[in-house]
Amino acid sequence: MTEPADLVSEIEALETKLQEAKFSITRRFIGQERVVDLTLTSLLCGGHALLIGLPGLGKTRLVETLSTVMGLHGNRIQFTPDLMPADILGSEVLDTADDGSRHFRFISGPIFCQLLMADEINRASPRTQSALLQAMQERTVTVAGEDRSLGEPFHVLATQNPIEQEGTYPLPEAQLDRFLVQIDVDYPDRQTERDILLATTGVEEDDAHQIFTKEELLAAQVLLRRMPVGDSVVELILDLVRAFRPEEAGVSDRVAETVAWGPGPRAAQALMMTVRARAMLQGRLAPNAEDVLDMARPVLSHRMALNFAARARGDSLADLIETTAAGLIRSEAAA
Repeated sequence: MTEPADLVSEIEALETKLQEAKFSITRRFIGQERVVDLTLTSLLCGGHALLIGLPGLGKTRLVETLSTVMGLHGNRIQFTPDLMPADILGSEVLDTADDGSRHFRFISGPIFCQLLMADEINRASPRTQSALLQAMQERTVTVAGEDRSLGEPFHVLATQNPIEQEGTYPLPEAQLDRFLVQIDVDYPDRQTERDILLATTGVEEDDAHQIFTKEELLAAQVLLRRMPVGDSVVELILDLVRAFRPEEAGVSDRVAETVAWGPGPRAAQALMMTVRARAMLQGRLAPNAEDVLDMARPVLSHRMALNFAARARGDSLADLIETTAAGLIRSEAAA
């Protein structure tokens, strides 16, 4: 059994390494510290992330940089309406040997990697989207009746364009729930955009350097699960998730009137993991209530939906999550 002092030293060593990784990433993905933190959070937790943002905001650049810094073999798939499941998973082909004998040979698809970028995932048909379901949850795919392991680690970073919806297929709730966090990639502020302009239009650009290996990332994911979480934070997570279920007894009138369906148990699991990662990225040994408040929106926003009346009024799901979470934390602090 690990001694507490050993656990503390391991966490502190990982915190130092994470800061090195962040520094290397932000040399190429400039100014978007929030996005970098959330993406690293998804990798530390062993989960997948859904990046929502307009074209040209650096989402592909971020994934490529992460692949280098974290020491992962990465692939990119551009999702289009004519993309088929076999284009992602791979397929069997019939080979003929020199002696005339024939046998089937499996040619693996781009999903056999450690960091997969699924670009504009909502442009593929539901049939193709569903090819990712088993892979994201079980880390295996079934081709020609045979289960094939994707290995570890395996992470999907998918992107969506929030404004161009013509010819797209919205992801079903079952697949959205498999993403640990939803990351909103916004326009940079003026100073950040100036830094980007100067850094990317010269003769040379800064390169990212490998900080982690595959084995070190897997060890970090195990260490994260050993980080202690206080009972008060656990109860706050449970209270927060259950506060957004409209059929739950004691929910606020605002939630009951605006939410069509709320988050399930996987949301509580995601919060439990992500608050640990946020605390670690900030150099702390245990999460607190502020971590829960900060992670509420990225964890919950894709796991619940507004009803028709609320959408017609123009209600904001993000505002509902943030105000409800903040009110819950204030009331528990006062108690």
